[in-house]
Amino acid sequence: MPPFLIAALEVLVGIALLFGGGELFVQGSVTLALILGIPQLVIGLTVVALGTSAPELFVSVGSALQGSADLAVSNVVGSNIFNVMVVLGSSALVLPLRVESRLVRRDVPLLLAISAAVWGMASAGRVTWQAGVALLVALAINTVWEIRTAREEPDGMEEAEPEIDPSSADQGLWGAMLRLAAGIVLLGFGSNVLVKGASAAAGFLGVSEAVIGLTIVSAGTSMPELITSLVAAIRGRTDLAIGNVVGSNLLNQLLVLSCAALASGAHGLHVDPMLIERDLPVMVLTTLACMPIFWTKGRITRLEGGILVGLYIFYVIDQVLPRTLPSWQDEFRLAMLCLVLPAVLVLIALQAILYWRQLRYRRDSLDSEQS
Repeated sequence: MPPFLIAALEVLVGIALLFGGGELFVQGSVTLALILGIPQLVIGLTVVALGTSAPELFVSVGSALQGSADLAVSNVVGSNIFNVMVVLGSSALVLPLRVESRLVRRDVPLLLAISAAVWGMASAGRVTWQAGVALLVALAINTVWEIRTAREEPDGMEEAEPEIDPSSADQGLWGAMLRLAAGIVLLGFGSNVLVKGASAAAGFLGVSEAVIGLTIVSAGTSMPELITSLVAAIRGRTDLAIGNVVGSNLLNQLLVLSCAALASGAHGLHVDPMLIERDLPVMVLTTLACMPIFWTKGRITRLEGGILVGLYIFYVIDQVLPRTLPSWQDEFRLAMLCLVLPAVLVLIALQAILYWRQLRYRRDSLDSEQS
């Protein structure tokens, strides 16, 4: 078999192992938490969220340990971009996503702040172990705050958090431990296979590991989020579809990136200049673009969902164009900068203005009726 096909096969097998391992990890963790008497709300906010981010965690930490720092960082950045553009966009195409949960709206400004902070940390060219510790401390603080906020504001939480089946606790402690152990083994083995295949594919294609991490690896490790959000949208649980993306993006930066930075040791986690100049700003801008919709309790329509998916297609084209049609690269980026980006910004501004006008009209109508 040709070496390139072997590398491609390793990537596919690695993604499949990560998907299966993540599912077993979630099942075993949830069952174990129920047996230990942990409240379902806490399980949904911590255990399930960790399970969906487990593929990214194992891949990024494994990459850092194997010396593929560019793959570790680009996996986090690419996963966050994929979650907002593809996961949210695809879910909105299934059913327009309306934001109702106060928990989701509280987390979006935090996600924007964390994303900007990570961009600032990485701008020096390295994410140090000290930065990793700071991100872990922020994760601990946010987790405690999230649980306390959810307990104090239970309204709407039923739609914002995943369903936990209490009957799964009847499956026994040993069954939970077995699934948990099997999930960890599959995640570890799958991450090694995926990192090896991705590194080999990057060499054969003549692109950097960062490009592979931003596209193939990040899309593969984000499959659990995509499937979870699509199923939630089909069932009409739009807040769960949105909350899954927001929570995953927070964990990718606070947990996955921090653990990868700690695993890299004293020399820190190297960040490719391309990520600093282009992809990290894109990650921040995608979060910023969705913030008016989330914060105003608006909705992501099917049109906006289609635009998000379309923008991701343009983003991937921009990644591969330098190697396929290098002469078209400058024209493509000029068109994106002068046509596509202004059109998207105008659309976002119009949506926000229309929403606030409708909200003001409703308040005026309510005041006139009361008077």
